[in-house]
Amino acid sequence: MRAVVQRVSSASVNVDGSIVSSISKGLMVLVGIGRDDTTTDVETICKKILTLRVFDDGAGAMWKKSVKDIDGEVLCVSQFTLFANTSKGNKPDFHRAMAGLSSKAGRQMYTAFLARLQALYKLDKIKDGRFGAMMSVSLTNEGPVTFTLDSRKFEYVDQQENGPRNASKIAQSAEQADGESERSPTTAVDSAM
Repeated sequence: MRAVVQRVSSASVNVDGSIVSSISKGLMVLVGIGRDDTTTDVETICKKILTLRVFDDGAGAMWKKSVKDIDGEVLCVSQFTLFANTSKGNKPDFHRAMAGLSSKAGRQMYTAFLARLQALYKLDKIKDGRFGAMMSVSLTNEGPVTFTLDSRKFEYVDQQENGPRNASKIAQSAEQADGESERSPTTAVDSAM
């Protein structure tokens, strides 16, 4: 599961000329669901979104408070394009996304994601767009502050941080990934997740 998290002073979603959801201060979250995502991925991303310290403490010190700490809102929009593979040609390939726009499984996983955010925070603070609809998203990004999250990359980061901090090993891993991507464009990306 992938998420693009933006700190906003306001955000809204418009469908067919009508605003279907809006928030004031908080987070705008674009959510991509991968074909292999499970409830473990939902849990990982939800906890990170709600605990990521991207707000100041009121006295100007940055990176002190989470969206929960400031009683902010979260606006979520499902965006399968976060799983696009653009390594071959010019047409994006979405085979790693959970079965596309009308996917029953994708809709269920997105619903589970929203429900988990609500359970971990407050029901009325979690808003969303319209799954599978063509949406116009407007936001005012404060900072700008934007983070990308990937539930599968946390595993890689944990392994790197808990192992020896050796630049040559990191470089060797990058070279290996480059070699794999030359053989098969999807293998290196899929194995990194």
